[in-house]
Amino acid sequence: MGKILINGNEAIAEGAIRAGCRFFAGYPITPQNEIPAYMAKRMPEIGGVFIQPESELAAISMVMGASASGFRAITTSSSPGVSLKQEGISYIAGAQLPAVIVNIMRAGPGLGNIWPAQSDYFQATKGGGHGDYRNIVLAPSTVQEAFDLTLLAFELADIYRNPVMILGDGMLGQMMEPITISDIKRKPDSKDMVPLDKPWALTGCRNRKLNLVASFRMREGEMEKRNLELQAHYKEIVRKEQRYEAFNEKEAEIIIVAYGTMGRIAKGAIKRLEADNKKVGLIRPIGLWPFCKDVFTKLFKDNATLKKILVVEMSYGQMLEDVELTVLGRYPVEFFGRSGGGVPTEEEIVKKVLELY
Repeated sequence: MGKILINGNEAIAEGAIRAGCRFFAGYPITPQNEIPAYMAKRMPEIGGVFIQPESELAAISMVMGASASGFRAITTSSSPGVSLKQEGISYIAGAQLPAVIVNIMRAGPGLGNIWPAQSDYFQATKGGGHGDYRNIVLAPSTVQEAFDLTLLAFELADIYRNPVMILGDGMLGQMMEPITISDIKRKPDSKDMVPLDKPWALTGCRNRKLNLVASFRMREGEMEKRNLELQAHYKEIVRKEQRYEAFNEKEAEIIIVAYGTMGRIAKGAIKRLEADNKKVGLIRPIGLWPFCKDVFTKLFKDNATLKKILVVEMSYGQMLEDVELTVLGRYPVEFFGRSGGGVPTEEEIVKKVLELY
């Protein structure tokens, strides 16, 4: 273990390497270009594969092939690039393959600009592509979390044989912070590029039964059966994998809900409000899917002083919908958001909270 100064994009790249990832395919787009640049240098040093393919469509297809062969694989992009990967992500989910996809969000819609935003929440958490599939979605708020959640993403992808998306933004990708570097504790026999504990992988049919990796099911009833299996699988993920940070929530009169970069900005605003004797707490979803419904259930049971909930996003109200569905009218849910490159400031959040009092 050691401490280094690194930006969020490079922390994700190094996290992938420390997690045992040995295949990267990605097409350049700002503001995530430090990831492929880092991977282009590091992958050959560790015996891995770096490919800059001709398009985002090719990149996600290559990741599917590498994953089907048993490799830990990753692709990274930014908002419009991730849009182009959606069909491939659906194929990966349908074939029940592990893969990690990173979206360092930029402002949109369309080509937009390179400033930070959080306007891809719907795309990440509601599927994005076709079919009844779900991505596990993790949202770091610090450079340390960008590293740590990348390690976790590969573990979750393998445990559930499911795509995992890391949802950051241009601000997190570019900022530099000191982080502590660590490795995943893995089995001794999983040092190879193709771990021995993936019996489903397409590694050649020597001394074993035929393996089939496919999302195509043509016989009557087979596709419905696969979908029912996937839904049971997703229910297990919802039950086991809700992640969040709760801050000053137990006696708060107003709870702010914010994720990623906005979570850390909201925490700064709350500390300012404390000086004015305002009781304000924070719920920061770390997992965007599954959404952290359980913490709200506990909050409603344990907090007798809560009056309102304020959702703050770099969008015009996407996570807001999940909060409203979770609250189900028990408390008023207010919203403050900016997008298109606009970032809500601590001062603006403080002003909004004081208006709610």
